[in-house]
Amino acid sequence: MMFAVVYLSAKLGQVAGQGLFAVLRKHSSKTILYPTLIAVLIGNTIEAGADLGGIAAAIHLVMPMPIPRELLVVIVSLVILILQIWGSYTLMRNIFRILALALLAYVPAAILARPDWLPVLKGTFVPTFRFEKEFLAMIVAVIGTTLSAYLYTWQSNAEVEEEKEMGRILLSQRKGATEEELRHSRHDVLFGMAFSNLAMYFIMLATASTLFKAGKFDIATAADSSRALHPLAGDAAGILFSLGVIGVGFLAVPVMTGGAAYDLCQVMGWKYGLAKRPVQAKRFYLAIAGFTLLGAALNFLGFNPMKALVVAGVVQGFSTPPLMLLILLLTNNRAVMGERVNGRPINILGACTTAVIFAASLGLVISWIL
Repeated sequence: MMFAVVYLSAKLGQVAGQGLFAVLRKHSSKTILYPTLIAVLIGNTIEAGADLGGIAAAIHLVMPMPIPRELLVVIVSLVILILQIWGSYTLMRNIFRILALALLAYVPAAILARPDWLPVLKGTFVPTFRFEKEFLAMIVAVIGTTLSAYLYTWQSNAEVEEEKEMGRILLSQRKGATEEELRHSRHDVLFGMAFSNLAMYFIMLATASTLFKAGKFDIATAADSSRALHPLAGDAAGILFSLGVIGVGFLAVPVMTGGAAYDLCQVMGWKYGLAKRPVQAKRFYLAIAGFTLLGAALNFLGFNPMKALVVAGVVQGFSTPPLMLLILLLTNNRAVMGERVNGRPINILGACTTAVIFAASLGLVISWIL
C-alpha cells in the first residue's frame, strides 16, 4: 500500500512536472481542494508539534542537562528552521539520507528487548481484527501516519526539486518522464518502503515486548517510552530507542512543515521551493516558519504528545482516502499524464489501497455512531 501511494505520487511529480497540490489546483474543484488542504495542514502541524516534543524529551533523557524540556523544544525548532531556510535542497536531501539510518537503531533495540519469538511470529502472520472504536481508531491512525498526506506531497515535490537540480527550471522542461526514469523510481520507492516497514515492525516489536508486556499503557511522551525500556530491556535498548526518536524526529519535522508550506503555496499560487532563496520565495519560508512555530507552541498547551500523535494520525487517516482517490484519477488522466497513464497492475494495487483505507475510515465512523 505504501508503495502504491509513494510511487504514484512520485510518478505524478515526474510526469506533470509539478507538486500534488499544484496539479490539484488545476484539475479539481475548490470544494474538494480547500477541505483537503485544511485537513492536511492541521494533521501535519499537530504531528510536527508532537515530534518536536519527542525530540526534546529524548535529548533530555540521553544527555541530562539543566535545560527545561520546553526550552529544548524552542532550540530544536530553531535549528530545524535554520537548516530549512538557509540550507539548500541538496543539503537537506543529504541530511535526510543520513538521518534515515537512525531507523536502524530500532532493530537492535527490539532484539535487546528479548521478545518471545513464537507468539511474535504468530502475531506477525495471523492478523486479528476487532470491530471496536479504539481498535479502529488505531487502524485509521496507523494508516494516517504511514500513508499520510505529507508522503504524497513531499514525494511529488521532491521529484520536482530533483529535476530543478538537474537544470530543468521551466515547467515545459520538467514535463514528461522516460520509461527508464519511471523504472528507476519504482525500484527506489520499493526499496525505501520495504526499509520503512521493516523499521516500523521493529518499533512495534520493541514496545509490544516490553511496555505492553509489563502493563505500561499510559505513555505520555517518547521519553516515557525510552525511560520505561531501561529496566525492562537494559540501558542499551533505552538509549537506542531514544536515539531513534531524535533521528526520526529531525527527519520528520522538516518534511511535515516543509510539505505543508508547499501545499499552501501551490494552492494560493505563491512562489515556493527549497531551491529558491528566502528573498525569492518569502511567503514559502514564512509558511515553513509559521507551521514550525505552531507545532512548537502545541508543547506549551499541556497536551499529551502521544495522544496528540494519535489524533493527528486519525485526522490524516480521514484525509488520506480522498487524496488517494484523487491521485488515482490524476495519474489516469491523459490531460495530466499524456501517454504515461497507469497500467493495470498499479491501478489494481492503487484501487485496493483506496478501498481499504476508505473502509477503515468508514468503519471508525460507524463504530462512533453505534
